[in-house]
Amino acid sequence: MATLPRATGRGLTAMTFLLETLRLGLTNLLLHKMRSLLTAMGIIFGVAAVIAMVAIGEGNKLQSLEEIGQLGARNIVMRSIKPTQPPQQQDSKRGFMLQYGITREDTTRIEQTVSNIEHLVPMKRVATRVSHVTQRVSAQVFGTTPQLMAVTRLQVARGRYLSDSDMHKSANVAVLGASVARRLFPLEDPVDNWIRFHRQSYRVIGVLKQVSVVGGAGAQQLARDLDFDVHIPMTAARSRFGDQTRIAEAGSFQAEKGEVSQLFVAMVDESHVLDAADQISLIIGREHADKDDVKTIVPLALLQQQQRTLRMFNALMTAIAAISLLVGGIGIMNIMLASVTERTREIGIRRAVGATRRHIIAQFLTETTTLSSIGGALGVGVGLGAVFMLAWFKRAWPAAFTQMGVPIPTDWSIIAGLTVAVLVGTVFGLYPAIKAAHQDPIESLRHE
Repeated sequence: MATLPRATGRGLTAMTFLLETLRLGLTNLLLHKMRSLLTAMGIIFGVAAVIAMVAIGEGNKLQSLEEIGQLGARNIVMRSIKPTQPPQQQDSKRGFMLQYGITREDTTRIEQTVSNIEHLVPMKRVATRVSHVTQRVSAQVFGTTPQLMAVTRLQVARGRYLSDSDMHKSANVAVLGASVARRLFPLEDPVDNWIRFHRQSYRVIGVLKQVSVVGGAGAQQLARDLDFDVHIPMTAARSRFGDQTRIAEAGSFQAEKGEVSQLFVAMVDESHVLDAADQISLIIGREHADKDDVKTIVPLALLQQQQRTLRMFNALMTAIAAISLLVGGIGIMNIMLASVTERTREIGIRRAVGATRRHIIAQFLTETTTLSSIGGALGVGVGLGAVFMLAWFKRAWPAAFTQMGVPIPTDWSIIAGLTVAVLVGTVFGLYPAIKAAHQDPIESLRHE
């Protein structure tokens, strides 16, 4: 029965020692408020920089992944590119025929050769300008199939998308991108209205939701703003416009022949994408080896590459921010070494009245750890404030911050910042504490 009181007494003694040490440490810090604040500046800005840099990196990562993800991770996207070399097929002395890009034969060959394909969706560009009454707007008009909605992240905001019935009837119907609808119909509902291009009228049956990837990774790969697309049935595009486009200029003409402007190859699963991309590259390379008129885009590979790049960016930014913590730690050590010299007589008095070296080490470590912990907490506040301010600027002026995503603070960066701050205070405060504890008590008492 006597053991419990002794154990409890030892526990109370240890608790009293810790509380007294903490009180002394805080008292000494408060005696020099400005010096303590300036000493903690390195820790404050170091932690704030870590949180802000990681938040910016996380925001950029999510924006880039979302933009590339618009193309679909299960998709392989092929795009016809107009070659820069001179045309090979001359029609007459005053004109020529330029044939390039993906052909229907390429599409058939891919469908028959590559396995595990879920959808094969062609797109054919037939116009670059549309109008409604007096309103005109530059837009990309594509013939396509209803399966496009299954292979992309496009969504209908109003009305409906193309149907199999529209395809069967070669109907004069169109689905507008968000920007096209807004510019052509600023004051009225586009659905059931009419648009015109190439002297033909098309009834609007639907409007797509805003995609907002202009200038982003997804739009850059497709070389256009998806919100300025207009979709009509592929059957209508082929029957009404054929495969040739004729351009007349000052007594000469240029005719272009393109069967498929863009082709989405959607696989049943992401695990088949990279192998299928290799097969498609071989097929296209064999048929278009000398033309360089087809570009193949593999969003999954782009996503993986972007993730690796962003991980390296985050690591670099965090390392740069960590330098501030290192500088802050050096500052703490410098100030505490000066404090040891300042408080030599105090150390001698404490040793004379019974304080051990352990007590002196504990006191100085308490001061440095408390200082760095408070600095870390203030750094978290400064870092989060900077993140929220950047996010506000991004939302208020999106056009000025198109290359930056909305900063997103992460839990791990806050925890890591606080943990490193405490460790910095402990590690860099250890040497001054040991030096203080090994002061000779008699010489310390004589110190003036």
